[in-house]
Amino acid sequence: MIQLLPFTIEDSLELISAIKDKRMLLQFAGPAYHFPLTKEQLEVDLKNENRFMFRVFDETEQKVIGHAQIFLKENTFLLGRILIWDENNRGKGYGKKIVQNLLQYGFSHFNRETAELNVYDWNTGAIECYKKVGFEIDPDVLSEVSIDNELWLSVNMKISKNTFQSLQQ
Repeated sequence: MIQLLPFTIEDSLELISAIKDKRMLLQFAGPAYHFPLTKEQLEVDLKNENRFMFRVFDETEQKVIGHAQIFLKENTFLLGRILIWDENNRGKGYGKKIVQNLLQYGFSHFNRETAELNVYDWNTGAIECYKKVGFEIDPDVLSEVSIDNELWLSVNMKISKNTFQSLQQ
């Protein structure tokens, strides 16, 4: 069982230590942060009233296993910065549970009919996870970022409140 707990600045060291290099930071957070991730960068987000930051707590293991955020936009809310610390815990269904919990939180706390997220097109495991929850790729929304002479393409995925609720039954 996964629980979303509020992220505080006291939790920042665990998150910072999980980000090993600039490529991992870009994959996790997009271009908004710069490497190395610092407490000061996280404090800016904590002060943003449109950003909700969470520690992902595994009730079975009784420990924090990751991080996730919701960013409130004008007509939607954006899921992002989802990270499971231990690579050995990836591919075990945690991602799906985290995304479902984020959607449950977002649709119950905010007056929005749509949620969205952005993911790099090469991150096929994450894309499959999001599809299992009910997200669909929006072919009209793409962005690019450059790192180490590579171009990373980010795709946008969306889910409506009605679709999410119908899939939860």
